[in-house]
Amino acid sequence: MNSRSGPLAVVAAAVLWGTAGTVGTLASATSVSLAAARLVLGGALLGTLALVTRRRTSNGNVPVRRSPILSLGVSLILGAVAVAAYQLCYFAAVARTGVAIGTVVAIGSGPVFTGLLSWIAGRERPSGRWALATAAAVAGCAVLVTGGRGTGGVDAGGVALALLGGLLYAFYAVVAARAIGGGMASGVVMGVLFGGAAVLMLPVLASTGPGWLAHPGGLLTALYLGCATTGLAYLLYGRGLRTTPVATAATLALAEPAVAALLGVVALREHLSPVSWAGLALLALGLVVVALPAGARGPGGAVAPGTARAAAGSRQ
Repeated sequence: MNSRSGPLAVVAAAVLWGTAGTVGTLASATSVSLAAARLVLGGALLGTLALVTRRRTSNGNVPVRRSPILSLGVSLILGAVAVAAYQLCYFAAVARTGVAIGTVVAIGSGPVFTGLLSWIAGRERPSGRWALATAAAVAGCAVLVTGGRGTGGVDAGGVALALLGGLLYAFYAVVAARAIGGGMASGVVMGVLFGGAAVLMLPVLASTGPGWLAHPGGLLTALYLGCATTGLAYLLYGRGLRTTPVATAATLALAEPAVAALLGVVALREHLSPVSWAGLALLALGLVVVALPAGARGPGGAVAPGTARAAAGSRQ
């Protein structure tokens, strides 16, 4: 994959994430149960593909890097925990502070935390262009989701949980990027992260009443959310991380709420205020700027040669 196709793969993943909210309305399930089913099914798919990829790699006698296996394994385990914990933080935040604010804080803080963590991990300062474009995109996302309305009475605990969710997202994104940059196949990395998270989310699915999966509509919805908006989306996201700095990828992923908003207008006949349309334009401008080709070093870290929500909580 060349450096130009990396951002396209990330945006394609964000487009798939953005369809989750519209499709999720077809199932008569709670948002938590829907998110758990999506992650369990998508994680099972990614985990299976990872096992197949590892087996083929072993049969082909492809040399595997041996350092540092222990620290990498621990990082991936912690990343899987972060994927599952993001779910709990996101929905707890939404319950306390509302969907709009919870979504804006969780999704909007993700790129900022990702830039900071990738700076700490890679000791590369994000560029000024990335910072300005990300600020514009996050501001546009906030205006798009809230419609420019005030946020009086926001629950501080809910905002804190949403911020923790953004930090968890940033953590597992950086873990994935570093593992891929270290030589692991992107499919294997995503399989480990989401396969592990699927195991952790099984009790959540069982406790939230999975009876809706017995109905054809519910099952088809869950299969789409699991296979397309999780399995395929994160395969694309992993491929994008091979050549796209993780901070840039996190900002490009803000295309998700834009797609969700447009689908709401087209498919669900929702209405966007003029202020929301302005926010959408600002978000699009920020994404275009951050996606413009840069030199060998991008925001959030150097690109190694050859490497690199609102039903169902979106990015699970």
